[in-house]
Amino acid sequence: MKLLHKYLKPYYLRMLWGFTIKTTGTVSELMLPFILSHILTNVIGKSIGEVILWGGLMVVCSAIACIFNIIANRKAAKVSRNFAEEMRRDLFKKTLHLSARQTDLFTIPSLESRITTDTYNVHHFVNMMQRLGVRAPIMLIGGIAITLLMDAYLSLVMIAMLPLIFVTVYFISSKGVPLYSRVQKSVDAMVRVVREDAHGIRVIKALSKTDYEHRRYDKVNKQLVGNEIKAGVIMGSVNPIMTFFMNMGSVAVIAIGAHRVTGSLSTPETVIAFMQYFTLISMAMMSVTRMFVMYTKAAASAKRISEVVEAEADIVLKEKNEYPDIKSDGHIKFDCVSFSYNGKKNNAEDVSFTVKRGGSVGIIGATGSGKSTIVKLLLRFYDVDEGAIYINGEDIRTIEKERFYAMFGTAMQQDFLYADTIEENIKFGRDITDDEVIRATEIAQARDFIEGFNDGFKHMLSQHGTNISGGQKQRILIARAIAAKPEILILDDSSSALDYKTDAALRCALKESLGETTTITVAQRVSSVKNCDLIIVLDEGRIIGMGSHEELLESSEEYAEIAESQMGGAFVD
Repeated sequence: MKLLHKYLKPYYLRMLWGFTIKTTGTVSELMLPFILSHILTNVIGKSIGEVILWGGLMVVCSAIACIFNIIANRKAAKVSRNFAEEMRRDLFKKTLHLSARQTDLFTIPSLESRITTDTYNVHHFVNMMQRLGVRAPIMLIGGIAITLLMDAYLSLVMIAMLPLIFVTVYFISSKGVPLYSRVQKSVDAMVRVVREDAHGIRVIKALSKTDYEHRRYDKVNKQLVGNEIKAGVIMGSVNPIMTFFMNMGSVAVIAIGAHRVTGSLSTPETVIAFMQYFTLISMAMMSVTRMFVMYTKAAASAKRISEVVEAEADIVLKEKNEYPDIKSDGHIKFDCVSFSYNGKKNNAEDVSFTVKRGGSVGIIGATGSGKSTIVKLLLRFYDVDEGAIYINGEDIRTIEKERFYAMFGTAMQQDFLYADTIEENIKFGRDITDDEVIRATEIAQARDFIEGFNDGFKHMLSQHGTNISGGQKQRILIARAIAAKPEILILDDSSSALDYKTDAALRCALKESLGETTTITVAQRVSSVKNCDLIIVLDEGRIIGMGSHEELLESSEEYAEIAESQMGGAFVD
């Protein structure tokens, strides 16, 4: 629970003030049975003035207890709210800065549940800790102390039950953390299925697979329910067991108290006050057990949050003396690059090529050949295992993150659009003028269809751009990529939904308007890369052909087969 200490430290003074207020209110509440006992024993039968005086004191104590507890609870809610806000903010920020490898390790559904469910569990615990964490111990310890003063013999009967209760609570609570960790993993699995189904709902309906997805959801839902039941049964047994022990103690106190009153060893007034204190102590014990249950949930959630927040960056800035600059006439240079996602089989092996500034590279190959891997390595989503990648002669591992990513404009096939206007989706929170937006849409062949909407660039897109066609979506994504006039433009299968005519017009516009921009085009279609200065043919992560379109038709049998199968030897210019 180091995480709680880290985020609560700035609020310790506020919490101390809240604890002081809470303590005052609790002590006032704790005095009520004692005053009642005094009234029954010493005041009744005397002057009405004393009855009013002591009765008024009870009213004052009740008012103080009520007002101070309300104030303390409001302060507790404010502290826990601000604490949770900062924790969620840092967790979300850390999630955005995780490397691709770390994101793969945690998984997106798990990160979503950590930001939502886990932060709520910790938030709820911190809130209740400030409310019950002060009141319950004071009620418990203060009640026992007062009852010892009133009748030590009866108090010992009650105290004898406390070790049994504490041992039971400790034993059951120690089982709670792994149980709730398992519950949260089940939540991750359910979130993953829901996320996948929500994203692919149209395909599911089109293929009539709703029943199949229902069964898949039911499977993870039943697993979650089973884990929740197991955790709930074990943790839920705390209260009944504790209540049983407290009721046994209550019966013993009543029986022994009656015997002592009969023998004139105690008074009925003392027994009445004693039973009130016993009720307060019982409620305090109930609160303590609730805190233990909440603690087990919060501890499991805090551990999951800490795993993300404290994850050490594995993509870090390297020193120039370790990865020195080189002299190169190329803008981008891959030098004997090899990489593996799992550390077993290489997904890219001995990849080497150079492209000059303002040049263009086309990467083509079958599915799984390593095309997107090359792009991810260039963007430094992963670090190479062997070799090096240079931009302007600098090893990309030595380039500061802000300067590095400012060089790029990217459009991916599976990229996303906000539920916002077309204009804002293109600007993407960057300082881009309206004229630059219009220019980018003209190059991306998107201006005509955008202005065809009644509200033009202010047209609202749904989440993931589901209210426009695939080709329109891709052109908006390309406009976003080129709007900031990048030094390097990466188009990763981003024109697959375009017809050949629009694709050809796009390629011509890019060549005419972005002459100083180096372009990397990843595609399945030969027509998308045929005009590139350099075309790379990949197979299982290795370069099996490299050159211009004409050269590859002569030298690469694989490339020639792809060209023939797609276009029958004819291409759209």
